[in-house]
Amino acid sequence: MLPWALLACSLPVSFILTWLTRRFAGQAGMVDVPSHRSSHSIPTLRGAGAGFVLVALAWMLASVWLFDGNRPLWIGLLGGGLLVAVVGWTDDRKRLPSGLRLLFYGLAAAWTVGWLGGLPVVDLGVFKLHLGIFGAAVAWAWIFCFTNVYNFMDGIDGLAAGEGLAVSAAAGALLFLHGDQERALLCWVLSAALGGFIPWNWSPAKVFMGDVGSNFLGFLFASLAIASENRGSLPVLIWGVLLLVFLVDGVSTFVLRLLRGERVSVAHRSHAYQRAVEAGSSHTQVTSAVLMLDGALIALAFATQWHPCLLLPVLLSSTGLLFLIWLRFARRKTGVRGGSESDGL
Repeated sequence: MLPWALLACSLPVSFILTWLTRRFAGQAGMVDVPSHRSSHSIPTLRGAGAGFVLVALAWMLASVWLFDGNRPLWIGLLGGGLLVAVVGWTDDRKRLPSGLRLLFYGLAAAWTVGWLGGLPVVDLGVFKLHLGIFGAAVAWAWIFCFTNVYNFMDGIDGLAAGEGLAVSAAAGALLFLHGDQERALLCWVLSAALGGFIPWNWSPAKVFMGDVGSNFLGFLFASLAIASENRGSLPVLIWGVLLLVFLVDGVSTFVLRLLRGERVSVAHRSHAYQRAVEAGSSHTQVTSAVLMLDGALIALAFATQWHPCLLLPVLLSSTGLLFLIWLRFARRKTGVRGGSESDGL
């Protein structure tokens, strides 16, 4: 009963911690001042994602003893997640060089992959792909890249928090159906914690989650995908379906900027969601549209559980459709209002 009691406390504790973090951020001068690259028009406190991050980290620490039969999982997630959170929080306060941040994120990914045992096998639905020792490199690249991709997508009110809430709630349900209660509870704790944060972040946002929140979410989702794949409960490709909106927009925009010879470490306003805001949609409208897409992807993810042969077709067709949507916005010229609170890498 103790794990369920702690789960019930996650939302109110996160709400209170967000309020406390907001007060601290104000006193510490952690203010995101609008610029020509920003989508907000008034100074807004950043770093408030530390509230839900602390809830998730506390759950992982407690799980070392609550679920002591699976300590490598919790040590891997806790150690890597703590490093990502500390680096993100420090960056929210002092703006670290991008190279230094990437170094630490790489170390966090390596730590977690080591404890999780790499990624020896990937379930493709109709067959399994054996990666062997090369799976460790694939797992590291996936965690490292998605840690940054999620940060790219944290640029308008409620978007990153709403995505995180929807994905973690759905993943928890899927994991629970597969009998993976430990990982399911972590997902639901995260979902509840984001539920305590999102009232502060919904448009018009009173706070931003900052790098401490966005990088942590990207890291945790990517790591959980490896962990559940290795256990045989939820394939990493299912996580790909759940996170597909962020993956398509984040990766496609990054690649396009590379092809154009742009500095990817510089803040920009090239993502589809940013272009949608520039086109006249409100933050609430864009975030709501993304959540509707998430709902459709969640339904497809559940469908693949009863029909595994649909996994690859669903992933590929959904990727193609979302890429066409991204392409429609990517062709638009940027204006003066679009932007992101994040700064790329």
